[in-house]
Amino acid sequence: MAIASNLGFPRIGYQRQLKQITEKYWAGQVSAKELLNTGKALRAKNWQLQKVAGIEQIPSNDFSFYDHILDAAITFGVIPEHYLKIVSANSDLSNNMDLYFHLARGCANEKCPLHPGKTMPALEMTKWFDTNYHYIVPELKTNQEFKLYSQKPIHDFLEAKALGIHTRPVIIGPVSFLILAKLEDEKTDRFSLLPKLLPIYLELLNHLKNAGADWVQIDEPCLVLDLDSQANQSFETAYAYLSKCNLKLLLTTYFGSLGENFELAVSLPTAGLHMDLTGDTIDKATAAGISANTLIPNSWPKNKILSAGVVDGRNIWICDLGQTLEKLKYLARHYGGFNNLMVASSCSLLHTPLDLEDEKQLDPQIVSWLAFAKQKLKEITLLTKAINELPSSIEKELNINKNAISDHRSSSRVHNPQLKDRLTKLSPESFRRKSPFVERKAAQQKLLHLPLLPTTTIGSFPQTKEIRKVRANFKSGKISEEAYIADMQHEINHAIAVQDEIGLDVLVHGEPERNDMVEYFAEFLDGYAFSEQGWVQSYGSRCVKPPIIFGDIVRKEPMTVRWSVYAQNQANKLTNKKPVKGMLTGPVTMLQWSFVRNDQPRSQTCQQLAWAIREEVTDLEKNGINIIQIDEPAIREGLPLKRAQWPQYLEWAVECFRLASSSVKDETQIHTHMCYSEFNDIIESVALLDADVVSIEAARSKLDLLAAFVKFEYPNDIGPGVYDIHSPRVPPESEMIELLQKALTLIDAKQLWINPDCGLKTRGWTEVTAALKVMVAAAKLLRADLKNKELASTH
Repeated sequence: MAIASNLGFPRIGYQRQLKQITEKYWAGQVSAKELLNTGKALRAKNWQLQKVAGIEQIPSNDFSFYDHILDAAITFGVIPEHYLKIVSANSDLSNNMDLYFHLARGCANEKCPLHPGKTMPALEMTKWFDTNYHYIVPELKTNQEFKLYSQKPIHDFLEAKALGIHTRPVIIGPVSFLILAKLEDEKTDRFSLLPKLLPIYLELLNHLKNAGADWVQIDEPCLVLDLDSQANQSFETAYAYLSKCNLKLLLTTYFGSLGENFELAVSLPTAGLHMDLTGDTIDKATAAGISANTLIPNSWPKNKILSAGVVDGRNIWICDLGQTLEKLKYLARHYGGFNNLMVASSCSLLHTPLDLEDEKQLDPQIVSWLAFAKQKLKEITLLTKAINELPSSIEKELNINKNAISDHRSSSRVHNPQLKDRLTKLSPESFRRKSPFVERKAAQQKLLHLPLLPTTTIGSFPQTKEIRKVRANFKSGKISEEAYIADMQHEINHAIAVQDEIGLDVLVHGEPERNDMVEYFAEFLDGYAFSEQGWVQSYGSRCVKPPIIFGDIVRKEPMTVRWSVYAQNQANKLTNKKPVKGMLTGPVTMLQWSFVRNDQPRSQTCQQLAWAIREEVTDLEKNGINIIQIDEPAIREGLPLKRAQWPQYLEWAVECFRLASSSVKDETQIHTHMCYSEFNDIIESVALLDADVVSIEAARSKLDLLAAFVKFEYPNDIGPGVYDIHSPRVPPESEMIELLQKALTLIDAKQLWINPDCGLKTRGWTEVTAALKVMVAAAKLLRADLKNKELASTH
């Protein structure tokens, strides 16, 4: 009999309880006990929900208060040395929440455990493969020692067991853990640490065995990447060693096909292998949708279980049950029959909203096309039932599903022939600026009169409870449009006044009217739908509600012109008139941070988004906005995991940005912003965007990310973030000056802008004002220093 299986479940709970209790804990409003009890209740509810849905292999240890990779780092004792000073040598860190959150978020002056009155930075954070989830990056020393510092995986298993639910514990695999970590010294061979790490893994597995576990899900997502021979050897070494445990290991891969690593994954001595068999990971050449030359091994081990990830864990469209049943039959023929088969989600359902039943206002037709996490569990169990019994056992469900699939593909709401015709006729001039950067910069400086080392912010300012309440009241009809506009203008006035007082050179309006940097724009576009409770975790307590692209994209009306023009008019009243940036979200980010339609190429949808943004850029310029920022924080995360697929993606991603940004005159300055990314591999494409100014998140890496721009001799202007906005701490002036001095040794002062790492919407006004004052003071000191050096050199 095939087995219904799931790899992971959303952590945040209905109504985002985890976010709320965590932020109350950070604010000192609830105790650690209350926080832990809420987590325990959420875990119990998740396990029970999956059991009721018919899932037979239910995961445990997939829950986290912040991030599962941070959990793993603490479990295996990968804790920075300065934090280890506050840890007892024999303590169990499973519930040490202060240490946990200090590592994740840093700590502010009054809470610093080692140096009261000072601050301590957080660990670095970066994107989880090509998703919008962020993970905390473990820091490995050259002489790293490992120790089982946390019993969390064991505690969670026993917790479920006490509820009468037998779970499959989930842990990150040792090779992926090492690949995903950051090395203190980049010259260190990360795989040289494997012999020290493996005994700790074996110790953990033995504890789980003694607790009663029979299966353990061991995630090795790095198996879908391009691997060198050393990595391959490390996988072989690791699993030969871990095979000593008397547990059945499910080697789990996701986010893509195994490709050239397929034979390696099959050969490893594990009881089962999970593969992502959805979306672009499947060659559509065969009727079953599976390519025999990549997915059929020379010989499948007789007793090895195939966990077939056939229900998409990353998107919200219903599974085509009929086609998927044919796929499962095909797999059974080549992988030892249904007795060797688990039916599963492609990856953890962490990346999907919790329950479609919460959606009371979403269009019923669109609802019929969707499946959130709870509905995906039902799809898994329906498919398992159909292959264990007969497809006729779910005949009613099959017919409903078939009709919904057909309705989605043929709906007139989905297709706009006029738009598609227009985009096929674009000229080459639509994709490039009128003049090269050097000429544009001279024209922009003549108009803008910016100082050396200009200071600015990335766009958003604190989203206070009062702002959110006004937006909610307007949306629900409790206040009039006139009252709403007046309140938003009041917030803009405040933001402009604060920035002027601080002394920033290029201002922003603060974005009080925006609920989210993607959803806000999507509301002005045909082809989008919106959930009420479709939240997913981005990092820590930060949740996002991706809008749903179900059809062709058309801009209905101007999206930001009213607010940008109002802010510029307010700035014109200042003693020193200052420019205000128009703030837009770029087409690739709109695509990446939405749930994207699956009936046409992503490149085509992205081009439609680019055209809509181009129309907005043109309107902003016509209305006197001379600096326009088109944020693309997701352009690196959209990069395919297989290097062979990069050129095609980068070509259309760059074209879409250029289509969005190239309608303006030379005098109009185009900015873009990019989040935590490794830029070395895409720096040529970043240059091809031809933005006049690019700002990047770089503070947590101590400007290490700037190295790619230096090596490439990046020709345009750049603003490396000088302080981390994801942490509540206000960095000292000396820290910012140190970073800026480092930047000035790497790039010319005439290229350098000074800005925070990212937008400031999640921070409070007190810390924002304090940090920006420090930043501006640091800029002024450096300007004076550069001027003095210039004067000295002329004498």
